[in-house]
Amino acid sequence: MTSKPQIQVTLKENNSKMKNLIGKRITKDFNFMGEKVKISKLTVSEVMEIQQQIKNTEGSDDDEAAGMGLIRKVIQMSCEDSKDLSDEDFQGFPIDELTKLSNEIMQFSGMRAEPGK
Repeated sequence: MTSKPQIQVTLKENNSKMKNLIGKRITKDFNFMGEKVKISKLTVSEVMEIQQQIKNTEGSDDDEAAGMGLIRKVIQMSCEDSKDLSDEDFQGFPIDELTKLSNEIMQFSGMRAEPGK
C-alpha cells in the first residue's frame, strides 16, 4: 500500500516537470540566403492553425497568394526575427529560399512538407 502513494508522488513530480516545459521552444540554426537564422519547432496549436489555413484556402481562386500567405505564416510563427516583416518585405525575398525555409520548419516540427503548399 505504501508504494501507491510513492508512485503518485513521483507522477506528480514528473507532471510538474512536464508543465515546466510548456512554452519552451526547441530551436536550431538554418542557413537562409547565406546567413544563419534560428528556427523553432511549431507548437501543436500553431500546427493546427496552419492546417486550418490550408483547409480555408483549398480551392482558392488565387492559389499563388494563398501559398505565399501560408509560407509567410509558417516562417513568422517559427522565426523570431521575421515577426516584424511586412507582406511587402516578404516579397523582396527569392521564393525558392522562402519555400526551403518553410519546408525546413515544417519538417523540423514533425509535419510533412508538401511541394507547392
